[in-house]
Amino acid sequence: MKLLVCNDGSAYGEVCCQYAAWAAKRLNAQVSALYVSDLRQFEVPAIVDLSGSLGIQPYQGVVGQMQELEKTKAKLIEASTKRIFEEAGMGEKLKCYHRTGLLVDSIGDFEEKCDLILLGKRGENANFAKGHLGSMLERVVRSATRPCLITSRKFTDTKRVLLAYDGGKSARRALEWISASPLFKGLELYVVSVAEVGDDDDKTLSGLKEVEASLKTKNIKARFEMLSGEAGTAITNYVEDMEIDLLVAGAYGHSRIRELLIGSTTTDLLRRCRIPFLCFR
Repeated sequence: MKLLVCNDGSAYGEVCCQYAAWAAKRLNAQVSALYVSDLRQFEVPAIVDLSGSLGIQPYQGVVGQMQELEKTKAKLIEASTKRIFEEAGMGEKLKCYHRTGLLVDSIGDFEEKCDLILLGKRGENANFAKGHLGSMLERVVRSATRPCLITSRKFTDTKRVLLAYDGGKSARRALEWISASPLFKGLELYVVSVAEVGDDDDKTLSGLKEVEASLKTKNIKARFEMLSGEAGTAITNYVEDMEIDLLVAGAYGHSRIRELLIGSTTTDLLRRCRIPFLCFR
């Protein structure tokens, strides 16, 4: 088992590393920690915006200084990441990497060799964009072929896991992971399905019973419940009421056109839930 954890040096990035150390310990996994220097900050318009009208020579000097600062920042992030893993007793499982480019592209280079991707819900500008997701987060989750664990602002000991099941292909993949992965061993498991307005309640309930039967064959105990109402609201309320620590669900199961018309449940949950969200495509 191999994990890829993304750390940008922010508060969210540090918490993401804490969850990566937790997951690595439960999975006995090797971990690649990745910091990506955003290529866009070295472009001419960004420099001009910062310093006014510049000639080519001053611009080159500023870029050189920024590149050196990025190297220093990368070393500090690596040191912080190593400290977190050493404190968790997982230091020997960690390798750190620094790349320059865009996060979504850099993750693609590592993706084939990892089983799970971890990244924070927000990044360095979280305090200036409260209530918004990180600028790269949705692009990564949509493009990733591996499950993505989107971590929250604060690390908490994970005891209760909720599977939001809609019967789709990605939800079935999530169910398979829960059934087989040591990551969930010994944790309390809750499973819900949501019957929205216009849905077939009998079909929703039938799907929930199929999950119950599947988990029973593997001797996995869980609490099952069918909710009603708008999916994002119903699941968020259940997470808060039951004090859930980790949400597991399929991600972006509908077409982009449908999402433009009625919105995306995945994006809604990512914004509203204050706990880690394990997404499956």
